[in-house]
Amino acid sequence: MLRLLKKLAAGTPPAQPVPEPTPVAAAPEKVDPYMLGLHDAMLSGWFNQQTGELFTGFPVTPQDTLLDVGCGDGGNVHFCAMRGANIIIADIDAAKVEATRLRLSDTPARDVECHVTDCNPLPIADATATRVVSTEVIEHVDDPAQFLAELVRVGKPGALYLLSVPHPSSEDLQKDIASPEYFQKPNHIRIISEEQFKAMVSDAGLEIISHNQYGFYWSMWMLLFWEAKVDFSNPDHPLLNHWADTWQTVLDSPRGAQIKQALDAVVAKSQVIIARKP
Repeated sequence: MLRLLKKLAAGTPPAQPVPEPTPVAAAPEKVDPYMLGLHDAMLSGWFNQQTGELFTGFPVTPQDTLLDVGCGDGGNVHFCAMRGANIIIADIDAAKVEATRLRLSDTPARDVECHVTDCNPLPIADATATRVVSTEVIEHVDDPAQFLAELVRVGKPGALYLLSVPHPSSEDLQKDIASPEYFQKPNHIRIISEEQFKAMVSDAGLEIISHNQYGFYWSMWMLLFWEAKVDFSNPDHPLLNHWADTWQTVLDSPRGAQIKQALDAVVAKSQVIIARKP
């Protein structure tokens, strides 16, 4: 006490306790829009590691010979190659065929056969494949009936088909916002309604097992992508980043799955048909 009084008399303030530093919250990890899209697709039934289904109702086993027409960057067929299936890939883009071939080189696929082709006709023998995949291709081709006839020709009796095209709800949303070339050859030259899609598949001689739709997240992402005016290879923009953050928060909410299901039913990026060759 005497020491304190002396300090006060001398004009020296008493030492104050040093406050504990305020903890600084770690910055939240940035949401990767593409990885979030993959997670969203898995919630819709894609890439089921437990059941081996590429999509719900489309299992792939080591005994299958799977043909992917319009393989693109190989995301779908890579899942199938990891199941040990015999793989055949076909695409009009030689660079994509080569990139996919390299991507599959370290998988347990029994074999990988590659074709650069416009699919008119497919350079594949009749009744070759037990599984046929063609996603987001029919909206690009000049003659959907001819294209589907080739897919049916190369499938074995009993073969399963996984086919997808953009859903009209998403395409209609993009109409006045998208870059003009989005709806020009070689991109989307037609918008296919649900009834048209089912009729195309049935008229080709396939029996439809299921028809689903998914992808509200991607529909909104594409809408904002056009506004952001960035490149697909580097889509870094506040609009897209904030949308990914918002959708991640929605999915993490208690009723996130229910909200996703409701929105997928209103505006879907894609429609998917699983069918069988008699």
